Amino acid sequence: MLEVSPSSFVLKPAFAKIFCEPEWRWPKREKPMPNYDLFYVWSGEGELILNGEPYAISKGSCFLFRPGDETTATHNAQKPLVLTYIHFDVDEPVSRVPIRYRILDETIDFEYMLVRYVRLLLEHAFAAEEEARLILKQLMIHLLREEQRKPVPRKVSNQLNETIQEVANYIRQHPSLSHRVEDLAARAGLSPRYFSIKFKELIGVSVQSYIIRMRIERAEHLLVYTGMNVTEVADALGYRDIFFFSRQFKQYTGKSPSEIR
Repeated sequence: MLEVSPSSFVLKPAFAKIFCEPEWRWPKREKPMPNYDLFYVWSGEGELILNGEPYAISKGSCFLFRPGDETTATHNAQKPLVLTYIHFDVDEPVSRVPIRYRILDETIDFEYMLVRYVRLLLEHAFAAEEEARLILKQLMIHLLREEQRKPVPRKVSNQLNETIQEVANYIRQHPSLSHRVEDLAARAGLSPRYFSIKFKELIGVSVQSYIIRMRIERAEHLLVYTGMNVTEVADALGYRDIFFFSRQFKQYTGKSPSEIR
């Protein structure tokens, strides 16, 4: 998809970021996949079967399903999936398509583009479709670029992985707490330095960046879906300085809190 123009991407109405309910499952379709589907896992654990082959999925799992693919999926009700999916077509011949599955190591830029794509189309912003096509092209370039990187083997035990994921889940569930690296490391039973290294290795961002991102995601939810104003949201998430909150919010989302609300 490196050679196709952004205007050749055909946007489909099927797109969203969803927080899956404990009983969620993705049953087998009556017919194979009719178009491309970019499927990304933000958090949680589960299993996805693609054309008869099972994949364990968790944070950073990224699929690009193609027309004709057959899929089913389930997840761990105790660690429900949070995922984004984007359906699209391409109306000109494609010679280079990203591989169907990989685990992304660097996720910040990719996740920002996913959030931007969904928000643009949900808000029906000016020239939203034009920008969304540009973002789709960027997402495809990102995946193709990832394929050029040499894989770095990870020597991490399953127990350590589960421990770090549990701490990340704890941060996500309690975004308003004043998390200290020392306390989180103690929760994991690790030294602060080793915990910080392994957290970034497995989650894809530093501990502090992850804490901020979880606060901002929660702030977006509160501003959009509740009647809380900007001051109330900042206070609820532990920000003593509303101007600092607004600046950090814009840094991560590209908009001020008042624009979101």
